[in-house]
Amino acid sequence: MGGQQGGLVGMMLPLAMFAAIFYFMIIRPQKKKQKAHEEMLASISRGSTIITAGGFFGIVREILDDSYIIELDEGVKARILKSSVSMKKADGSSEARPKKKKVKKDEIPAETAEVQAPAAEAEEAAVSEKEEA
Repeated sequence: MGGQQGGLVGMMLPLAMFAAIFYFMIIRPQKKKQKAHEEMLASISRGSTIITAGGFFGIVREILDDSYIIELDEGVKARILKSSVSMKKADGSSEARPKKKKVKKDEIPAETAEVQAPAAEAEEAAVSEKEEA
């Protein structure tokens, strides 16, 4: 009988290791992700900017039991399930920040032009030396 118990323990040990690996590699991270998503949903209030799973940006206008009424554009409202909210945008949304102005070559500030001038002269000198050779 002693030989059978050793065989039983020998079979149970790999099974227990497999269960532990399965728990730590699959179940636990999924629970953490689900908890973080629930906390994010709880932090959404009226006026929050959200992104849906479909990639739509919207502003929450009304909170219902299982869904949100969001405004996609002026006068365009949609009702979405809370579970379809992918993420909440940070309070400093891009709509509030001014857009960066593109600078043309002609409009380079004087300080920047002075720094760039020696580099341009060195390039021109190198090109002229190659042409002479």
